[in-house]
Amino acid sequence: MIKDESSSEQKAANTTADLEPSKSKPPAKRNLEEENAGSIHKQPFLVLVRYYLPERVHRPAIRTLRRLSGVLSVNRGNWQWLDQKPLPLKILNRSLWRTAEPSFNYYIMLFLSSVIATLGLLAGSTAAIIGAMIVAPLMGPIVGMAFAITMGNRRLLKRAGLSVATGALLTIGTAYLLCQIVGINTLNPEILERTRPTLLDLAIGLAAGAAGSFGKTRREVADALPGVAIAVALVPPLSVIGIGLAFGDSSIFFGSSLLFLTNLAGIVLSGGLVFIWQDYGSMKRARKGLTASTATVLLLGVPLGFAMKDLIIEERARTLVGRLIREETLTFSETDIRRLRVAAVDGALQIDLEVAAPEGSIARNQIELVHQFLEKELSRNIVLDVNVLAVEGFEIGTTDELNNKKQSEKGEADRTDVEQSEVEPEG
Repeated sequence: MIKDESSSEQKAANTTADLEPSKSKPPAKRNLEEENAGSIHKQPFLVLVRYYLPERVHRPAIRTLRRLSGVLSVNRGNWQWLDQKPLPLKILNRSLWRTAEPSFNYYIMLFLSSVIATLGLLAGSTAAIIGAMIVAPLMGPIVGMAFAITMGNRRLLKRAGLSVATGALLTIGTAYLLCQIVGINTLNPEILERTRPTLLDLAIGLAAGAAGSFGKTRREVADALPGVAIAVALVPPLSVIGIGLAFGDSSIFFGSSLLFLTNLAGIVLSGGLVFIWQDYGSMKRARKGLTASTATVLLLGVPLGFAMKDLIIEERARTLVGRLIREETLTFSETDIRRLRVAAVDGALQIDLEVAAPEGSIARNQIELVHQFLEKELSRNIVLDVNVLAVEGFEIGTTDELNNKKQSEKGEADRTDVEQSEVEPEG
């Protein structure tokens, strides 16, 4: 009997508890400072503005941004099929793993690209060099290195780095063997252009890396990737390294090596920043890799900056020298200037001048006067190298033809004199 009463009291208490409203604990206040720092960049833009700026600043700013978005959204359809979103992380990861894999296809395409680039460089064919840039698959592993840095994926970084290193050695070796087989030992402008990189090449590498990484994350802009491969030179500098080794020229070797390292560092740095901007990886994971990439770019920027300074000086000097030679000197004012090159060498200006003039019209003392005039005007030591191409005119024909030609010319001159005498009034 006592058990029945206790059970009935327990049921009544449970019923009363069910009827009473539940008193839930108030939700804890959100503390953004305690959240993961890597997830801050994933919040909407307005949330970041509200979090980082004081109230008196973020309130009018948010209000203005909302009004502006309302104005821009007028007459804009809310069509889901027009949305352009980045690829899912899983799909992008698989795609970059495929391009970073040092497979048989990768080496075959890189070998053929090296053959095209080397022969195009030796022949001075710009079209062949552009074709080699499109064929080369070297951009894939480099973008994979940038992605591996942002994700903190050491396996992918090692695999992509192995592909880049072995591919570079394959390209250099192919160019070296082709130079030995062909036997051409002349340096044309296509080769020399890839031996003097400047800060402009670094800027091109940074822009190309950003474009390549962005194109990898968007299906809609994937067609622009061949253009990125053309914009940034990867295989041609490696081919020039092989050419420099075959020629035994250290300046060609070091110049083209600097160009390739510049493009490589620029692509990795800007590509990693673009991946982080699109919420792939985090700054916490990519801190070490981005620090190393930034340090490499800054280190390469020192020789590139000096090369940029020399380039600006040479361009200004070339323009000034050309004007002085054509307008301020009597020696070369009536000559045909075929070539004018100006280069900064050990603090002096090396001027190579090639002119076409009649034989004996230019003497050595005239060249010395021009040299003294240029040093006075430019206030710099100048090494002047002048090559004069003798120009002579010849008239070849039979004796009768020459006599008839001279008689006809004399008759025309006589008729002209008679006509002028008839027109003149009598004094």
